[in-house]
Amino acid sequence: MNDIEHDYEAGDVNSTDDDDGFDDAEGNRVEGGTPAAVLAYLARSIASEPDAVVVNSDERDGVIRLSLHVAPEDMGRVIGRRGRTAQAIRTLVGVAGARDGVQTNVDIVDV
Repeated sequence: MNDIEHDYEAGDVNSTDDDDGFDDAEGNRVEGGTPAAVLAYLARSIASEPDAVVVNSDERDGVIRLSLHVAPEDMGRVIGRRGRTAQAIRTLVGVAGARDGVQTNVDIVDV
């Protein structure tokens, strides 16, 4: 063994032991985090100004309500013809929420 391997102590940040006191399965999860991340990813992929995309989340009655804010010129892109793109986004976000065991509602907010 070389000298570098001996420099680690129990509880060291770089050690491989996983006794940090947190349950890794649920310790760092945010309620509705996956659906919000999916919504942000989809909206940024569609928008011509991805830096203007903002997703806010709120929980009411066990439902995660996600509000999507985009630049005014991107509203048509996000909604799509006859609302088909918006409906597809809501479906994908709903699937992401179902995978996490939460119900979601996506609102596209007009500024």
